[in-house]
Amino acid sequence: MFRAVLILWASPGSLIGLAVGVAAVACRSGAIRRNGSTLECHGPLVRWVLTRKRFQARAMTLGHVILGCDAAALEVTREHELVHVRQYERWGPLFIPAYLLSSAWLWTRGFDPYLDNPFEVEAYNHDAAGKAWPRINREGEAPDKPL
Repeated sequence: MFRAVLILWASPGSLIGLAVGVAAVACRSGAIRRNGSTLECHGPLVRWVLTRKRFQARAMTLGHVILGCDAAALEVTREHELVHVRQYERWGPLFIPAYLLSSAWLWTRGFDPYLDNPFEVEAYNHDAAGKAWPRINREGEAPDKPL
């Protein structure tokens, strides 16, 4: 019962992620699979969404949906992204505004709006191996260090 409440509380973000995942599968180029209480989606359309302009990521979490450029990216970033799932379970529909406001506040003070964001700091602290750097270049390759 409690798990259902957490899933419902995080559902606004999940619905956005599910829309991208379903679109990827509808284009016959993506895949969705269940992993515990999350859905993991990947494929060319998801890669395109994640690598647009200044926003370049290997993976991204929206509620209980984890979007990845490909299956390997989902594997490498899973631990990091599951921290974001737990954050969505705590913050629910307030997560996206809180994340964006935190990034904006950091940016106005000269900090990195991504790497210094407390939500990301928490997620990277759980990724002891440092393997989850989600930023990638246009060719889909991860840099040796953060961009």
